[in-house]
Amino acid sequence: MSESAILCVDDEAIILDSLKEQLKRKFGNRFIYEMAESADEAWDVIEELENDDIEVIVVVSDWLMPGTKGDEFLIQIHQRFPQLIKVMLTGQADSTAIERARQEANLYACLYKPWTEEDLSEIINSALSSK
Repeated sequence: MSESAILCVDDEAIILDSLKEQLKRKFGNRFIYEMAESADEAWDVIEELENDDIEVIVVVSDWLMPGTKGDEFLIQIHQRFPQLIKVMLTGQADSTAIERARQEANLYACLYKPWTEEDLSEIINSALSSK
């Protein structure tokens, strides 16, 4: 079993299903793939993974979600896990939110909806090789 996880956060289940399917197709059993439909649920998932000694190495988060916006969530993630790779997935984020995430969350990349499987895998591959 893998000891590293990729966490995807989006309030739309169909988006999460697509992300998980594409990541599994590209990376196979190299990682554990966890999905969360909100920032609050993502924190629960992170806590469970930590308890199982599994390190989250990448977070792909939507921007427009109920409750906590993606830039806020990624900033909170960065404050607790600065080494974690953060990718924003968005169809609606404004340039101010993206720039704020770059500055305050060390955002690695912004992936725009609709994304391609190739773009997703290139961003993750590039991020992992830069670690």
